[in-house]
Amino acid sequence: MKKTITKLLLVFFLMIIYAYTLAIENIPNHLVIFEGEEISIKTLLGMQIKMDTQTMQTLSNYNTSTIDEKTKKANLQVSLFDNVSLKDVNVDILPRTKVIPVGSIAGVKLYTSGVLVVGMSEIEGMDNKKHKPYENTGIKEGDTITQINNVTISSTEQLMKTVNQAQGQPVKVKYIQEEETKECSIEPVQTSSNEYKLGLWVRDSAAGVGTVTFYEPSSKTFGALGHGITDIDTEELIHIASGEFVTTRILNITKGESGTPGKIQGTVENQQNIGKIYKNSKFGIYGSVDNLASLKIDTSKEMEVALREEIELGKATILCCLDNQKVEEYEIEIQKIYKENNYNNKSMQIKVTDERLLEKTGGIIQGMSGSPVIQNGKFVGAVTHVLVNNPQEGYAVFGDIMLKQSKEVK
Repeated sequence: MKKTITKLLLVFFLMIIYAYTLAIENIPNHLVIFEGEEISIKTLLGMQIKMDTQTMQTLSNYNTSTIDEKTKKANLQVSLFDNVSLKDVNVDILPRTKVIPVGSIAGVKLYTSGVLVVGMSEIEGMDNKKHKPYENTGIKEGDTITQINNVTISSTEQLMKTVNQAQGQPVKVKYIQEEETKECSIEPVQTSSNEYKLGLWVRDSAAGVGTVTFYEPSSKTFGALGHGITDIDTEELIHIASGEFVTTRILNITKGESGTPGKIQGTVENQQNIGKIYKNSKFGIYGSVDNLASLKIDTSKEMEVALREEIELGKATILCCLDNQKVEEYEIEIQKIYKENNYNNKSMQIKVTDERLLEKTGGIIQGMSGSPVIQNGKFVGAVTHVLVNNPQEGYAVFGDIMLKQSKEVK
């Protein structure tokens, strides 16, 4: 009996240690906040977080920021029962910023950093046998090939050329798998057409349409979509080398129904340039605006980015474009707010209540991602997801998250 109790106590003790270890690991090493924003970090019993407020006040002219010249610095000390130091958290404090909500549809062209592996297939060799040259190499769908035989790969054509130049000799492949750089060796298979192949299907670009969320005049940057662009085959976030943002012409709108998401279809061919895309993150795409006139916005309609404490349950509006060149405002309702959520783009649950929008789209549809959410004269976020079984409802990401992401664009 005593042994059983001892074992149970040991298991309980180990579970507590594990819980605290996870809690410490989940506390970020670096935070970006706005002036006046509350810092919200999940902790467990006995864990304390102290801010060096004196440092925060006296470092107003500390000019080592990598984000913004006016960024202030602060430090958080995480401790256990005020005695055991656990972690230091560096904090960048951004000045309150104004943006111009946009809401217009635009085209996106992304070019990958390397080539993305989207599939694998057997190769029939000169011996009329099936081969899998990639087998047991560790490479898999979703990986990004960056080099072959120390040659930097930037396109599918370059990959094919480099592989064929090896004339069947094993090639050294450098690739990225879940943000870790790895290497392997693959022996290409010679086909009946006298080509050498690895058995990998790859892609070097992607295109689509989405909604421009905001333009930030002081830095001439934009944010869009509110979620990242993933590959249609692998569902992995695309690692980009560069990208283009262009105007688009809406071709068709498919109304959403329960179980079947609607969508906005548009073309990116022969359209005007808006700017360059530098970043594709899980919170949206970001870049610089080169042709402000192409956005056709009223630069006098700047508004503050709301802090999370300022967002309320209840009525709000979104801006979206369902007719070419025409952005309109529609009523929605913010049903839930997840103030402590810094980990995904489902910060708020929303519901479309505007009968005009419901008549046109049935609710939230693909292509509306990025539609800015406005409440009490402030920019509070952007539409990101639709609930497939109820297209009237979906999610939005906090505006402060998107702006912080854009501040990292250089």
